[in-house]
Amino acid sequence: MQIEHILQDAVIAAIKKLYTTEVDPSQITLQKTKKEFKGHYTLVTFPLLKISRKNPEQTAEEIGARLAEGSPIVSEYNVIKGFLNLTIAPGVWVELLQTIDTVPDYGFTPIAGDAPLYMVEYSSPNTNKPLHLGHVRNNLLGHALSEVLKANGKRVVKTNIVNDRGIHICKSMLAWQKWGNGETPLTTGKKGDHLIGDYYVLFDQKYKAEIAALQAKGLTKEEAEAQSQLMEEAREMLRKWEAHDSATVTLWKTMNDWVYAGFDETYRQMGVSFDKIYYESQTYLAGKEEVLRGLKKGMFYKKEDGSVWADLTPYGLDQKLLLRADGTSVYMTQDIGTAKLRFDDYPIHTMIYVVGNEQNYHFQVLSILLDMLGFEFGKGLVHFSYGMVELPEGKMKSREGTVVDADDLMAEMINTARETSQELGKLEGITEEEAESISRMVGLGALKYFILKVDPKKNMTFNPKESIDFNGNTGPFIQYTHARIQSILRKAGEQGITIPEQLEQTLPLSEKEESLVQLLAEFETVVKQAGAEYNVSLIANYVYDLAKEYNQFYHDYPMLREENSDLRNFRLLLSKNIALTIKKGMSLFGIDVPERM
Repeated sequence: MQIEHILQDAVIAAIKKLYTTEVDPSQITLQKTKKEFKGHYTLVTFPLLKISRKNPEQTAEEIGARLAEGSPIVSEYNVIKGFLNLTIAPGVWVELLQTIDTVPDYGFTPIAGDAPLYMVEYSSPNTNKPLHLGHVRNNLLGHALSEVLKANGKRVVKTNIVNDRGIHICKSMLAWQKWGNGETPLTTGKKGDHLIGDYYVLFDQKYKAEIAALQAKGLTKEEAEAQSQLMEEAREMLRKWEAHDSATVTLWKTMNDWVYAGFDETYRQMGVSFDKIYYESQTYLAGKEEVLRGLKKGMFYKKEDGSVWADLTPYGLDQKLLLRADGTSVYMTQDIGTAKLRFDDYPIHTMIYVVGNEQNYHFQVLSILLDMLGFEFGKGLVHFSYGMVELPEGKMKSREGTVVDADDLMAEMINTARETSQELGKLEGITEEEAESISRMVGLGALKYFILKVDPKKNMTFNPKESIDFNGNTGPFIQYTHARIQSILRKAGEQGITIPEQLEQTLPLSEKEESLVQLLAEFETVVKQAGAEYNVSLIANYVYDLAKEYNQFYHDYPMLREENSDLRNFRLLLSKNIALTIKKGMSLFGIDVPERM
C-alpha cells in the first residue's frame, strides 16, 4: 500500500468535487513535509491555480477542508503560503506497517523471465598487477549496481573484461624472464598477482635507471626513451605474442594463470563474482576485423605509416587511432570487438560500463564508432562514470609500487575492526569463532559502506580509521543497530511476548513512530530511484537515516517496558521490520549484518 497513491487519488477526487473538473495526476505534486512544519505530506497548489481560479492560500484551504471532511486518510491539515500540509490518520500508519510486514521482499520487484537484460561490466583488471584500492571502488560499485538492478526486476549479467594483453603485460613478463630466477607463487609463498606486480614495478625501476644513464651521456629524455633497449625488448615480446610465438605464449599463459588464482582469492574475500568473463586476448581480433571492415567501407582512413584512424570531427571530436602502424590494436579496437561479441552472446537491453571518469571521452568515442559501424546498440551504451578514490596521504601509482593492495586493505580493515570491537567491549561473552566472524563482517562492511555511501560521480578519500566507527554514517553503526534490534526481539521472545497478527488500529502514536513508518515505507521508492539513476549511494544513505532515526526512537521510548501492550506490540513489529529493511538494504552491497554484537 502506497500512501502517496491513495492520497493522490483523494486529492483528485476533492478537486473534482470542488471545481467540477478533471485533473491530470501529473499536476498533483506531493512532497514529504519539512520537519519544521506539522504534517506528513505537502501538496503544492501552484499547478492547480488555473483550475481553482483562486490564489494559492485559498486553493490550499479549500482542498484541505474537503480532504479532512471527506477522506478517512487525512486527520488534519494546515496551510503555509499555498503549501497544503496534510497529517495522515494514525490508523493508516498501523495498517501500512502491517502491510509491509506481510511482504518479506517489500521494496524489491520480482524478476520476470522476459524482463530486460542488463549487462554490467566491472573490475577490468590488468594481469600485470594485483587489485588495488581503485579496483575496490570499481568492484563494489559494479556489484552493488547489479544487485540494485535485480531488485528493480531486471535480469542482470555481471561481466568482467580482463586486460591480459598489451605492452604493460609484456613489461612484467620481460622483467620476470630477465631477473626472476624461475620464481613462482609456490616457491615464494606469494599470491600470483602480487608476485607479477612486483616484476611490473621492477621493470619500471630498471627502465628509469636506463633512461637516466642515457641522459647522463647527453641525450634528451625523448631521445633516451626512443633508444631504450628495455622498451624495445618489451615491444618485440608483444610482436612475438601477436605472431603466436610458442615460447612467448607459453610464458604468458603461465604467468596469467598465477595472476588469475590470485584475483579469484581477492574476489572471494571481497564478495564479488561474475557470470561471464571476457579476455582481451580473445576479443581484440574481433575488433581488428571490425576496424578493417570500416576501413574497407570508407568509414575510416589509413595514414602513410599504415596506421588506421577515424575522423570524428563531424561529431565535434578529433582524430582517433584504431590500429597502430605495426598493426597492433589499441584499447578502442579491443572494446569494439568485446562489445560485438557480447551482443552476439546475449540479448542485451542495456550495456553498462563501470569505469572511472578519466575514461569519459573513451566511451563517448566508443558509442560513436559502434554506431558508425552499424551496430544498433552503439548509441544506447551507458558509461557508469565514477570518481577517483584516494587515501588521506594522496594519489597512488602502480608503476612506482605506491598503491594500496586490495588484499592488504581488507586484512587491515578486519584487524582494525577486531581491535575497535574489543576496546568497546562488543566481543565480550562470545567464542573466538564468533569474534572472528564479527570482525570480518564489521571490517569488510565498514570498507564497503564507506565507499558506497559516496555519490559515485564524486572523487573521494577513503579513511580506514574513520570508516570503522560505531557512531556516525558508517557500516558498523548500521550493523550495530541491526544487532541491537535483534537483541530486543530475542528478549521479547524470552519473556513470552508474541506479536498478534492484527494490531490495535487506534493507537496513540507519537510523531516519531509515524515518521518511522513513513520512512520505512520509502524503501520501495528509494530502491526504484537508485535503479533509475544508477546511484547506489541513495540506498546507503537511506539505510543510515533509518538506523539513525530508529536509535533516537529507541532512546526516547520504552520497548519491552511499555505498559500499554498494544503500543508495545506495535513498537516490536516496527523494530522487526526496520531490522529486516536494514538487512535487505545492506545485502545489496554485499554487506552482512550480525545477529548479536
